[in-house]
Amino acid sequence: MVEVFSAQDVVKSITRIAHEILERNADGAAPVLIGVQSGGTWIAQAIKEALDRIKSDNGILCGAIDAGMHRDDIGMRPVLTAHSSSIPVDLSGATVILVDDVLFTGRTVRAALEALNEYGRPRCVQLAVLVDRGHRELPIRPDFVGKNIPTKATDEVSVSADGVFVEAR
Repeated sequence: MVEVFSAQDVVKSITRIAHEILERNADGAAPVLIGVQSGGTWIAQAIKEALDRIKSDNGILCGAIDAGMHRDDIGMRPVLTAHSSSIPVDLSGATVILVDDVLFTGRTVRAALEALNEYGRPRCVQLAVLVDRGHRELPIRPDFVGKNIPTKATDEVSVSADGVFVEAR
């Protein structure tokens, strides 16, 4: 496994994403951060903490969404039900920032978008990811990216507060 992004790089990227979120959403109501279970939840919380350090009265709330039952490959892989959704407000009319650890094919994001509809109809959804590794199967593009990492489709990418690691398979 090769480290491509250190723990310090993760912190810097999260802080930069937080600044970009504030800049992009400066003239509207506070957005709602929603982490995709399970990899995106700790990143959403870390972004929220960075936002609070930058501007303590930002009004931004943080939650989590489980997209497992909305996946289009539900019959092809096991469904993990260990996680649950925790949405702090009705999302109708809100700006939602969907947060995930790795953007790969786009299928998890598509499922998360569908799952969000159970909690209201957001005015808009922005996507923040720590790692964009390419290989998209759906037309999904992130608004905020920590790092673009070129990978092979078979590589395994692991993201944590300790860094980003790629293992060739």
